[in-house]
Amino acid sequence: MTNAQSTCCSPSLKRPKGPVTDIREIMPSGRSIPSSAAHIPAGPALRGTATEHIPDDGEGPLKKLRHKAFRMAETTVTNAEFQEFIDATGYVTEAEKFGWSFVFWSEVPDEIKETQGVMGIEWWRRVDGATWANVNGPGCGTTAWHADHPVVQVSWKDARAYAVWAGGRLPTEAEWEHAARGGLGDVKFPWGDKDPNDTDHTPCNIWQGDFPNRNTAEDGYKTTAPAKSFEPNGYGLYNLVGNVWEWTSDTYKIASLKKSVKARLKDMRGFRLSKGGSFLCHRSYCYRYRIAARSGTSPDSATTHQGFRMVWDDRG
Repeated sequence: MTNAQSTCCSPSLKRPKGPVTDIREIMPSGRSIPSSAAHIPAGPALRGTATEHIPDDGEGPLKKLRHKAFRMAETTVTNAEFQEFIDATGYVTEAEKFGWSFVFWSEVPDEIKETQGVMGIEWWRRVDGATWANVNGPGCGTTAWHADHPVVQVSWKDARAYAVWAGGRLPTEAEWEHAARGGLGDVKFPWGDKDPNDTDHTPCNIWQGDFPNRNTAEDGYKTTAPAKSFEPNGYGLYNLVGNVWEWTSDTYKIASLKKSVKARLKDMRGFRLSKGGSFLCHRSYCYRYRIAARSGTSPDSATTHQGFRMVWDDRG
């Protein structure tokens, strides 16, 4: 693996201090748990892996846990679902408050002539006016925004606000991994151990080709795919790996004695844990579209490949 493994996934450039939304102002909608939400059974569960691919990320060791049953949304929250939340509450996302967000270089509209890159991962560009409703920048909603695609350009705080309104919460890392395995045990992917490739095995939406310059879109998508696409796992959950990163409720922590890891974590205090990888992942530089893979991002960051999925305590 290359050194880019440590920085490839999402930019975490800390924004200047500015207004934040107080989620205490969000009133629960009173909705019941969606009938489509998958039942994730109680009992033995696994977290981590016995076969680490990026050890400095804290992927291992493999731990055996026990879980209470819970319910998980079959897909990440879609644009249409997030629109309902906005219409009902008048909530303003952090990207809207700050006035800008991150867009992948090849998706920056032609009419936007100059953008600022992030040092070391220059493919991420700061675009003024990029929001969940205008994913790549002002006036681009009609081409980049689809009702059935995952909502993106949402921060961790935005995701939490939606969860309060929807009467649920973000999953823990352990819950997310338990659900993603779909009953298969210590496997790399929701479908088993066979790796996706650039030619004839494309079970999820990731990058094919030469990152970051050429994406062949062999899997059918250059950016996000519909939230409900590709084959579901054993619990009926879609796109747990690839497509968009999914915020969890956990803080990004790594139990390591290595000086290099400790030094990296000093600059990541308060970062939040995401799981699942995205349409920008490729094994040549970011092999994080595996169940045990992990990424940490500043909670106020928003990008075109970051979304979230809901869970609810099982009331049955």
